Amino acid sequence: MEPNLLLIGLIQALFVLLTAPLYSGFSRVIRAKMHSRKGPPLTQNYLDILKLMKRQEVIPAPATWIFRVTPYIVMATALLIVMLLPLWTWQSPLGIVGDVILVVYLFGTIRFFVAMAGLDSGSGFAGIGVSREMALGMLVEPTIILVLFVVALHAGSTNLGAISTAIGSGRVPFITPAIWLGLAAFALVSYIELGKLPYDMAEAEQEVQEGALTEYSGRGLALMKWGQAIKQMAVVGLFLSVFFPFGNAASLELVPLLIGLVLFGVKMGLCYLVIGIIENSMARATLFSVPRITWASLGIALLSLIFYVVQA
Repeated sequence: MEPNLLLIGLIQALFVLLTAPLYSGFSRVIRAKMHSRKGPPLTQNYLDILKLMKRQEVIPAPATWIFRVTPYIVMATALLIVMLLPLWTWQSPLGIVGDVILVVYLFGTIRFFVAMAGLDSGSGFAGIGVSREMALGMLVEPTIILVLFVVALHAGSTNLGAISTAIGSGRVPFITPAIWLGLAAFALVSYIELGKLPYDMAEAEQEVQEGALTEYSGRGLALMKWGQAIKQMAVVGLFLSVFFPFGNAASLELVPLLIGLVLFGVKMGLCYLVIGIIENSMARATLFSVPRITWASLGIALLSLIFYVVQA
């Protein structure tokens, strides 16, 4: 692991830590514009986090240490995922550790601890939200794993840096049926993984009062919301790292790194713009309608694998 790459990983984590509330605030601004009203400023999420940090934290009587430590585990795990991703370089900042299998496991770790914390709170609303969250996870993870497997076959490695380099350098042609089908399937399940409308049923405020977060307050709620914003950026970052590494720095020199950073910010902003428009244009889907989308995405991913086998 090169010291320069490790430094880039730390800078990535700091960048996402500071900008996650900004990007997650796009949705509120877009909603206001679509409703022809002024709405909150883009920095409103920062103000909300600061306000929650100052408030008293109330711990439910049945809660144990799991409830207390989960916000910190969510934050730390999400930042670790960010450090593994080649966000604006072609190399994973943590070298050979930056493996797609590890990234999938870390996303699963976040889901596991959020579910445990929700159940640990003893709230009925949290229990319903947890069951929905786990159901969504079971539906999207097979497609995520299969698509990443197909892309790894193209690159000849499960290392994120190798995948990013293979596609970004053109060694693996981008305009092929296998890659485009994988991109479509991954985009579908990534959107569901973000927990945005119409697939936010795990935290539906009108139904289950934010699901697993129901009993959180004060600092704990602030960290959970902040951690979720970081996780959402990590999901989008994984999508960009695998399928759109174009413009990322091929070397560790200052100018390519700065260009890669700027382009990453632009690509992330465009993704959040599209996400915000979709989120504010659709009503919440029912939980029973999600399997149709996930099965369709899994079918598309299988087609991607078939095209790879045929091309090979």
